[in-house]
Amino acid sequence: MMLGALSRHVFLGSLWRRRLATSLSLLAIALGVALGLAVQLIHAAALDEFGRGMRLISGEADLQVVGPQSGFDDGLYPLLAQRPEVSEASPLLEIEARLPGRTTSLRILGIDLFRAARVTPSLLPLAEAPAGGEATSDRIVPTARGDFRLDALKPDALFASPAAATQLALASGAILKVQIGTREVGLRLAGSVPAAGVGQVLAVMDIAAAQQTFERIGRLSRIDIRLAPGTDRDRARQTLSALLPPGVSLRTPADAQSEIQSLSRAYRVNLTMLAAIALLTGGFLVFSAQWLAVVRRRQEFAFLRALGLDRAGLRRGLLAEGALLGLVGGLIGVVLAHGLTALAFRLIGGDLGAGYFRGLAPQLQWEPGLILAYLVLGIGAGLAGAWLPAREAARLIPARGLRAGDEAEAYQAPPRWGLTLSLFALAALCCLLPPLDGLPLGGYLAVALILVGAVMALPGVTPWAMRPLAGGRGILMRLARARLAAAPGQAVVAGAGVVASVALAVSMAIMVSSFRGSLDDWLTQMLPADLYLRAAAAGSSGYLEPAWVDRVGQLPGVTAVRPVRFESLRSAEGGEAIALIARHVTDSLGLPLVAGTTAPDLGPGTNPPAWISEAVADRRGLGVADPLSLPLGEQVQVFRVAGIWRDYARQQGAVVIELETFRRLTGDGRINDLGLFLAAGTDPSGVMSAIRVLLGTEVSEMVLPGELRAMILGVFDRTFLVTYLMEAVAVMIGLFGISTSFAALATSRRKELGILRHLGLRRCQIGTLLATEAALTAAVGVVIGLVAGAAIAWILIEVINRQSFHWSMDMQWPLGVLLVFSFAMILLAALAARLSGRQAMRQDAVLAVREDW
Repeated sequence: MMLGALSRHVFLGSLWRRRLATSLSLLAIALGVALGLAVQLIHAAALDEFGRGMRLISGEADLQVVGPQSGFDDGLYPLLAQRPEVSEASPLLEIEARLPGRTTSLRILGIDLFRAARVTPSLLPLAEAPAGGEATSDRIVPTARGDFRLDALKPDALFASPAAATQLALASGAILKVQIGTREVGLRLAGSVPAAGVGQVLAVMDIAAAQQTFERIGRLSRIDIRLAPGTDRDRARQTLSALLPPGVSLRTPADAQSEIQSLSRAYRVNLTMLAAIALLTGGFLVFSAQWLAVVRRRQEFAFLRALGLDRAGLRRGLLAEGALLGLVGGLIGVVLAHGLTALAFRLIGGDLGAGYFRGLAPQLQWEPGLILAYLVLGIGAGLAGAWLPAREAARLIPARGLRAGDEAEAYQAPPRWGLTLSLFALAALCCLLPPLDGLPLGGYLAVALILVGAVMALPGVTPWAMRPLAGGRGILMRLARARLAAAPGQAVVAGAGVVASVALAVSMAIMVSSFRGSLDDWLTQMLPADLYLRAAAAGSSGYLEPAWVDRVGQLPGVTAVRPVRFESLRSAEGGEAIALIARHVTDSLGLPLVAGTTAPDLGPGTNPPAWISEAVADRRGLGVADPLSLPLGEQVQVFRVAGIWRDYARQQGAVVIELETFRRLTGDGRINDLGLFLAAGTDPSGVMSAIRVLLGTEVSEMVLPGELRAMILGVFDRTFLVTYLMEAVAVMIGLFGISTSFAALATSRRKELGILRHLGLRRCQIGTLLATEAALTAAVGVVIGLVAGAAIAWILIEVINRQSFHWSMDMQWPLGVLLVFSFAMILLAALAARLSGRQAMRQDAVLAVREDW
């Protein structure tokens, strides 16, 4: 009992005595847990709110008929409503209304009040009495009475959810201006949609009014279906699907949530894996701190062994230290994660910076399962870091451990080239694995194997790297070289954190530089015009008619216009949504092609050309000259793939076709964007002023290509701000780790340093010796980290990003940044070691060697 109590005091109490090393280990684990858990909490809350919104607008529907962004013929509604499999059918028209003078749009749902009451009752609006009138709490139910409760049937009545009314600062009776084409229409806020709650930004109005107001006569976006009692849903889905035209499909309400979840999953998993790498770095720091503690306490452990503590008890005690570090660090990380999540919801909402959940206002939720999982990961990191030191301590022979000077034996780590090369070979094999359910798990495993292999290479590389310094004349350099060559384990202990942090920082620097450079080149090719005019975003209610395009093209100084039309289609295979871009391609305005040509050979009888993005090519297994079927004009149209191009804007995939082909097949002449080419010497500001006079000041957006490029790159830099912060934290942890490592090394080597003092070295020379050893250790770690970081960057670019987002990039090497970073790491490591070794320099030489007398 006494020995057990003493052991607990020795093991757990040592963490308190080593405050700085313990604090850094806790910080590393806490940051890894906090970042990973915050990503999961944000995504879980956003998905929950998105799912609640889907349940809100789906109501009690068993199936939903969905089509392209522009909608489908409403003649399909009575055909389905009369089927014996269908009990109730409710039509719906969805509009993304552009709001002139505002930076946001509003989602407006046109509903049939009579049908929605039976299928989606939560969408029914609540009328509000006009000023001085009588209020009611009844939902809108059309009656014969001519009071204000019939407002829902009026063509200008709009009912906003509480979140929409708050966001747009609208009071009852206020007029909200919406854009239809290039004109403005005012809608009156006649009440609310109370069942929408506080997280859904939307509004509803009568479907007939919506079709008339937004010029969508005869068009529907969706039909919600309740099946007749006893009807098998799968069989009904198969039967009803046969009645649908091309481009229109049946899905369950859960399919929509699965679709957005699959789109956002890759982005979420990548962020989570970055946090896992940070957690792995924390594990390396725990390893360094625990190994040094074991070396310093060898006599203490030998004494406990002599008192009767067995090997297993010693191992359990040290593993308990690591587990406690992981548990406390994990608890701190859980608190930090909830703070980061609340801050993220307040600043950027729930879209994780990628736009998947824009417009939602999720609330922070308590997720016990996620919290427990990340606590286990934190404990696992602590245990993994303490395992090797505990194994080394358990092998201690008490008689040798009680002898002074035995510490040096702990640093004689033999090279393990077989294991190291096996790890690298296994990493290469993992890169060849296909994605598992769309996730590049092989790539992530390869990153972890390279990090572990790089640390394992330290004891073998260090003696080899010291050989060129053997002929040095400086006594301090020779001593430092001899120390590292004879005891390469010191480089492992002090350099493990450096290798991990440098590899992470270098890989992310190369990946971000490659991505940014490729994005810049992509923007240059995609933005060839001198001025861009946007009527509205894709799917919004704003657009330009051909007549207005012609008028803009006739303005003074405009030499040519290049219109663009955006659409979203449901492909025939699987019903997934892809983006369609109709524009001029073969008139020298090219695309960023990776295969094919923009000037295909269009012989007689040839299918019209189409250019597919890499995402479409990968997901459908298509190549140049392959046929491509697209549902256009409610008919299946066959195209021929003329090229494959890079697209960094649409993860779900995009297809480009000629604008004239789109107009011929659909009869749709509307335009979303307009590129303007100006005559030499023309001032763009004058053309912009003329366009405002022609179209109005608030119904169009104009931007110069340079400003648009700078804005997009600015968004890119803000998106990767978290990555930059993670790199900075990793580097600081590495520097703190080498500082504490050399402080502990200086303390454990007090006898050796005392003898050097007896031989004539001054205190300042002892400090220079420690700084030299740290610089050499950091140099070896930085070189290995650079090589490992380059390998990880290649995996991130060619494996992980390609399998996650289907993006290709041109690898770019920021050599200047990497060179400055490497020298800064070495100099800072030397400075940190010198400052941390001041205690050893102040120690009296006689006291340092008194045990040997």
